[in-house]
Amino acid sequence: MSFCENCVKGVRHEGTPEGKWETLGGVETYVATPTVDYPKNKVILFLTDIFGPSLPNSQLLADDFARNGFKVVIPDILNGDSAPPDALSGNTSFSLQDWFVNHTPAHTRPTVDKVVAALKEQGVTDIAAAGYCFGARAAFDLAFDGLVKVVVVSHPSLLQIPDDLEKYLKVSKAPLLINSCTDDPLFPHPSQEKADEVLGGGKFAPGYKREYFEGCAHGFTIRGDLSDPKVVAGREGAFKASVEWLIKYL
Repeated sequence: MSFCENCVKGVRHEGTPEGKWETLGGVETYVATPTVDYPKNKVILFLTDIFGPSLPNSQLLADDFARNGFKVVIPDILNGDSAPPDALSGNTSFSLQDWFVNHTPAHTRPTVDKVVAALKEQGVTDIAAAGYCFGARAAFDLAFDGLVKVVVVSHPSLLQIPDDLEKYLKVSKAPLLINSCTDDPLFPHPSQEKADEVLGGGKFAPGYKREYFEGCAHGFTIRGDLSDPKVVAGREGAFKASVEWLIKYL
């Protein structure tokens, strides 16, 4: 399995998370809840990158979704073994290749399933999967199994192209938004074009859209350098596109 340097490096974002930690299906989960009335049967299942739900960046983004009227849950799909925060700046001997051996779908999917089951027990009927980097794999798999109503993935990794796109076309019924960017070895331009070829032009009837953010690199929505105006514009653009997609389909 190949990865890129931007799978690990990034910037820790500033801010004070407003959500709280809960145990959901036996899984430690960060929960961001709107302060206004919201549909209790709808939830965004936020599937993280390798840094898991403890990274403030993910928590702050979940809080932003909550401000737009969505309840968000970020379960620890990494089972207590996320990448260390100092890996963001490279100040560690962390090996992504070694780490991944114990974080394949066989390790993460059972945890995701526990959370989905717990949400259903709470009366949740409509789940949106929002997958970032590593989390996109789980988002696609949930769509394949018909467990989510809508999917948003940003700079996805671990997808098999074109196989996963063709499978999505054949078996999924969840409208799909992909936030893509300029510099992404894991979802490069040929993969982006293949996604449009397979799913675009009305071929995927439930709904498909790919956004593209110039001057951004893999990880820009979750770990991007906010001192870079292009990254700020890309992050804000991807968030806006995601909110609009979720309002339309969730």
